[in-house]
Amino acid sequence: MQDLPRRILQQAAESRQDTLLCPNTLLHLGSRAAVDQALSRLARRGELMRICQGVYVRPTATPFGPCPPAIEKVIESLSSMWGETIVPCGGALANALGFTTQVPIRSVYLTSGRSRNLTFGKLIVELRHAPRWQLVAPYRPAGDVVRALAWLGPEEIEENLGRLAKRLSSQDLDELAATRAAMPAWIAEPISAVVASAAAHHARSVTPMPSQIMRVSISYKWPRGTSAAGASRPGQGGVRRSAGSPGGTAGRTVLRWRACS
Repeated sequence: MQDLPRRILQQAAESRQDTLLCPNTLLHLGSRAAVDQALSRLARRGELMRICQGVYVRPTATPFGPCPPAIEKVIESLSSMWGETIVPCGGALANALGFTTQVPIRSVYLTSGRSRNLTFGKLIVELRHAPRWQLVAPYRPAGDVVRALAWLGPEEIEENLGRLAKRLSSQDLDELAATRAAMPAWIAEPISAVVASAAAHHARSVTPMPSQIMRVSISYKWPRGTSAAGASRPGQGGVRRSAGSPGGTAGRTVLRWRACS
């Protein structure tokens, strides 16, 4: 099985850059023991990158050396493979939403699975187990708000939530309201207040205004060269043909209106 490493690299080259290479997905190429040895050998040579136990990726060649694929894509693939919810931590989201100017030093993601570390070259990414309520609405604005507020804590939640609510769409607010059942009281209560305030503001904005009173004037314009001999008397409706116009050609009715305050 000396050509097993070459066949593994060939399969990796034919796949997407962020494709995960695991022993169980390569058993069609050889036995489990042989696949494990080949993957370890390729990782030692730098042709593959081991990100955690039993999971490898193909690095990208750059002028500065091999680099890992996009971390977000790898995280997405791991989430699908492990059947876990994995989302960015609240600190990074709080910075992205403008709640804080602090930039997280470490790269941390929250997961529904167990806590563990991923290695992307020299970068360590921490997967930290989190309670279910911090994982609601993954990769949705409503979920990002929840995780950012959880990171801020009770002392700063009301001020920042009120400011952020103006930037959320009605759909995002509805989704945020739907997540309250799983939250602790210290975060569910201020969210309820903001959702209620936004609903009241929306109701005021769509209240129909009284119809404006319109002043309308009607005049009748006769064709050139004719008289008003056949004009309608006051109180009569419709358009009559002018008696003096050739062929009985009628004039035209002109309506003018303007709004009255």
